[in-house]
Amino acid sequence: MGRKALIDQEELRRLAGQGLSNAELAARFGVSESGILQAKRAAGLSKPMLDHSRAIPWKLDRAHNQSGPATNLRNLSSVAQGRAIPAEKLNTALRWAGRLVASGMDISYEPGRGFLEVPASPGDWLAERMLNEARKAVDSAEVSDAVEDHGEE
Repeated sequence: MGRKALIDQEELRRLAGQGLSNAELAARFGVSESGILQAKRAAGLSKPMLDHSRAIPWKLDRAHNQSGPATNLRNLSSVAQGRAIPAEKLNTALRWAGRLVASGMDISYEPGRGFLEVPASPGDWLAERMLNEARKAVDSAEVSDAVEDHGEE
């Protein structure tokens, strides 16, 4: 077992603030890049991990992980959790989920086959839930942005 490296968090904050890469920070502190990532998490310098389990409640086969439906669900989940994503990705995900909902369809997944569009089950409608959560977050962000832009509440 190796010893725990001591990384001065203030120095880490200062150097990371100057734009040093993780590789440069690792060389500077004499640790691995993984050690830098751990130190950044401990110092509160990294964004919290997002949890997409509500949007993708299945264990995906590797071949389906980057498919359109998986990407759209992750993007909707990211927005619902307050993360900003590029407008074109958000618009694509909103249009995709909106199309499903408007046609009474939902998304399902089967290992080996991938994602399937299926008739929605009222009360347990994944596409509708994720669409609503993302729209709510976008609407909230737009209100917050307008408040910040105009200095009003």
